[in-house]
Amino acid sequence: MKFKKLLNSFGSAKDAWGAPKSDLEKVIGERLVPKFDEFRNKFSVEDYAGKLKKKNVSFIILTDSNYPELLKQIRNPPFVLYVKGDPSTLSERFGPSVAVVGTRRTTQYGREVTKILTEELVASGFIIVSGLAIGVDAISHKTAIENGGRTVAVFGCGVDCCNPAENLRLYNDIIQKGSVVISELPLGHPPTKGSFPSRNRIIAGLSLGVLVTEGAEDSGSLITADYAIKFGRPVFAVPGPITSNMSKGPYKLIQKGAKLVTKAEDILQELGVKGTRNIKSTKGIKGSTKEENRILEVLKNEALHFDEIVRKTGLQSSELGSILSLMEVKGMVRSFEGGMFRI
Repeated sequence: MKFKKLLNSFGSAKDAWGAPKSDLEKVIGERLVPKFDEFRNKFSVEDYAGKLKKKNVSFIILTDSNYPELLKQIRNPPFVLYVKGDPSTLSERFGPSVAVVGTRRTTQYGREVTKILTEELVASGFIIVSGLAIGVDAISHKTAIENGGRTVAVFGCGVDCCNPAENLRLYNDIIQKGSVVISELPLGHPPTKGSFPSRNRIIAGLSLGVLVTEGAEDSGSLITADYAIKFGRPVFAVPGPITSNMSKGPYKLIQKGAKLVTKAEDILQELGVKGTRNIKSTKGIKGSTKEENRILEVLKNEALHFDEIVRKTGLQSSELGSILSLMEVKGMVRSFEGGMFRI
């Protein structure tokens, strides 16, 4: 807000930077001027530009023509976006953007629906926006990349500081595979208590809508959803098991008017967006043997563990393992962590 006051008063950051103390006091007050003056005397714009170049970080300011149009429309857009990766990901030529957010403490159900819906959204031509946190965020970014899509990771710290450190490999993948990491905070800026809610407004601001796949009643993802509501953007929520605490966030949003979502078509219809590619349908999948059809039948409504498939199909473990491997090669089923399989 103070930076906004400086811009409004002096017309540009450059003029504010060089303004006399007496003029600055009228805008930001006597208490802050000594700190401001000390900082500008020590800070070298040239050195900072050199650090940006060395770390392959570019930046976009609010008045640039390539500043994201959707983000410009919110009440308090960032004055600057630091960008690591391909900045063209922020343009609309690669398709519309939608945020996929949720809890860090995902259940198997949450991981599955996040992956399914993200796959469908990418297949429909969407860019996936999220915050690279552990859980739903990381799953949505990873799924987008694995399916040949683009993704935007919005940080609550400097773009050169991967937070959390556990996602460093994913962070590098995002940058190296044609997507982008952005932040309004300068190089080296650590995450703070207030920086994450602040970055959530950017996630919502970059997106046509916000999808919450799983989260507790006090989940941080609901902050992103609240920003979307303030910005006049639709919110989408996935219903989960009523016995799970991780379903309370989406149900709370649905009660407040969020659109209940079970497939990507629900989102496309609400946004009035036509998909650029076909979403793969599982309805027409048929096996070439009676054993394959038996497996498809037990998997048609839910993902199951290998042992549960053995029990429901009556097939021997060794036989089932061979058939599932062949079905995965054919693209009929998919395996994921914990020995689970789904169509």
